[in-house]
Amino acid sequence: MLYGALTDADDRETAAFYDAIAHKETTRRPTELTEIMRSKFDRHMAAMTGGSDINVMRRQILAHARDVAQQSPGLFTLTVPTGGGKTLTSMAFGLDHALRHGLRRLIYVIPFTSIIEQTASVFREVLGDEAVLEHHTNADWAGEDESEEEQRSIMGASWDVPVVVTTSVQFFESLYAARKKRCRKLPAIAGSVVVLDEAQTLPLPLLRPCLAALSELIDGYGCSIVLSTATQPSLTAEGGFPAPEALTGAREIAPDPDALFNRLRRVEVRDVGEMSDAALAERMRSEPRALLIVDNRMQARMLFDAVRDAPGACHLSTLMTPSHRTAVLNEVRHRLKDGSPVRLISTSLIEAGVDVDFPVVLRAAAGIDAIAQAAGRCNREGKLPGVGRVEVFRPEHDPPPALEQFAEIGRKTLAEIGGGDPIGRDAVSLYFHKLWDTYGAAALDSRTVGTAVKTTGILNSIGAWGPECHFEKLEAAFRIIDDGQPTITVVDGHFGVDPDQLEKARYGSPGALARLLRPHTVNLPFKLWQQLRDTGLVEWFSPDRFGDQFALLIGTEHYDDRAGVAVSDLGVLGGVF
Repeated sequence: MLYGALTDADDRETAAFYDAIAHKETTRRPTELTEIMRSKFDRHMAAMTGGSDINVMRRQILAHARDVAQQSPGLFTLTVPTGGGKTLTSMAFGLDHALRHGLRRLIYVIPFTSIIEQTASVFREVLGDEAVLEHHTNADWAGEDESEEEQRSIMGASWDVPVVVTTSVQFFESLYAARKKRCRKLPAIAGSVVVLDEAQTLPLPLLRPCLAALSELIDGYGCSIVLSTATQPSLTAEGGFPAPEALTGAREIAPDPDALFNRLRRVEVRDVGEMSDAALAERMRSEPRALLIVDNRMQARMLFDAVRDAPGACHLSTLMTPSHRTAVLNEVRHRLKDGSPVRLISTSLIEAGVDVDFPVVLRAAAGIDAIAQAAGRCNREGKLPGVGRVEVFRPEHDPPPALEQFAEIGRKTLAEIGGGDPIGRDAVSLYFHKLWDTYGAAALDSRTVGTAVKTTGILNSIGAWGPECHFEKLEAAFRIIDDGQPTITVVDGHFGVDPDQLEKARYGSPGALARLLRPHTVNLPFKLWQQLRDTGLVEWFSPDRFGDQFALLIGTEHYDDRAGVAVSDLGVLGGVF
């Protein structure tokens, strides 16, 4: 924190010095939440009409949250069923709580980059573009070969804006970072409201150091932390979390979560047993509007290929570029709205806060939290005459080993609750307790970050002062995403970067080039990356300037405009996906 404050101040003074020499007027952007922004939010909510039961419920939840916002800073939970309006509720809480207690900004932390643009657009619509910064790992370019002036001009390096929408990777890895570029934003976190959306997705191998960091932000830096999710994990000492880093003193923002879940029950979840790929494809063809979710990317692709000739067949996967996924979701929402056929085959990325509303959802067996998230894409607005149908099946292809363990714990939980609600609060609580017991406390810090903290002498929730502080070792230990996911950029085609723009960027900075390519890149499993490279389908962009930093996919025929990177001819085993 001290290092971040020093480097940020130095950069600001340097920028001011050169601006004065150039007689340059600095454009002042808002840096903190204001009463004007709260007024904008109030006007936005006043313009929202509709008297459906769900909209009435959402307004009740929001009103209660604004009352709770008057309470003193600290730890809060927001436990609302999917579709209950968590984003706007957390925005209202953040504005009221910050203005009531002198906190400076709202930091909204999202687990996946695939939905960050959707969430940021909601905040921009309400508060305006200048009030909101969208910042995540893909935008956090190291900046080699950039001039000092270019480094200073990178938007949001210090998070000195009223609302920051970022990812879990960017947020938590910055808290354990050892480099200037990430550390300079740390002072901006102090005195903020931090909302952790989909809190159940915090990385299990690093869960204990994540909780330790949150406790330190509350106790040492005046932050309020909000754990927001429909499937609230048991992360508190009161909830039975089995480690000394358990959070304490959580206050619930939503009014009577048990009653909310009962009132907002819009689906029926049932186990339909084993289903082959052929049976799943036939099932999708029989439903005019249905969503099918599996955890294996290769299986998702094969299932899509099996039904791609059916009316409204669509596919979502991380083997598609961000711009491609956005286009697919826009098409899906349009088809759902006008009642056209839409048959979407997706990986689990659809479950992370994507607001779609299907009458039927088929979900491969998984943890209770994943099933509940899938159910949140079914009858979301409660417009069906009855309840939506969520069918949980056991696929013929095994998911990755870690996900198979979640599925097994989910099956045990369902068997134990008997006739209870499979995605109710009791089932969710039982599932997480079984998950913690199965993992064990040591596995919740498998990178031994806590041990590193204790031996290096950082004063925080899990350490004490010692003779040395090896920040670089901590940064190396705390890695949410290992450096094993190479990226490739799609050029031309419908969803690739424009070749003319790419050529113009050849002599620019690597940071500017990275930002240009970001919407058109795909993260690949290393085995698939190797096969693409070995078959001559990878070309380095301007290697004389950038080395092997930017890989391009050769030939538009190897990127399917409906399904992403073509993998059918590479013989890649589904297990690596």
